Amino acid sequence: DTIRTADKVIFPGVGAAGAAMHYLRQAKLDKLIPALQQPVLGICLGMQLLCNRSEEDDTECLGIINTTVQKFSGSEKIPQTGWNRIDQLKGPLFQDISPGSYMYYVHSYYVPQGTYTIATTEYIQPYSAAVQQSNFYGVQFHPEKSGEDGATLLSNFLKL
Repeated sequence: DTIRTADKVIFPGVGAAGAAMHYLRQAKLDKLIPALQQPVLGICLGMQLLCNRSEEDDTECLGIINTTVQKFSGSEKIPQTGWNRIDQLKGPLFQDISPGSYMYYVHSYYVPQGTYTIATTEYIQPYSAAVQQSNFYGVQFHPEKSGEDGATLLSNFLKL
């Protein structure tokens, strides 16, 4: 009831997709979250869990964003850890945030670009830094660790 009646929901995540989805299923949150009508912000793994599937542990996720989360591959260091630029910013989450701003990332899996992409970044290949589907928003970076621009993004979310 607390989640259902909240004005906004922040859905953070750190860890592995399989274990997180197991916990969500046990708590019956796998049914509740997709039914939410208020603005929802998935952060890092929270964003990835909004997707149909994840290559991590071959996990079925919440099915809100129609894509599969993929694992980075290549000669670069994985996980991606550190600051990276965001570009192609769209929508109210990015009000007063300039293209080229830096956000802080820690992850080994990414959401490919698609019609749901509202910001992009690049590490090994271009991918979605942020997504939106209806009232569901997701950011791969950690706004809480991203300085003033991250704080602006969180403030913008609270204004939705």
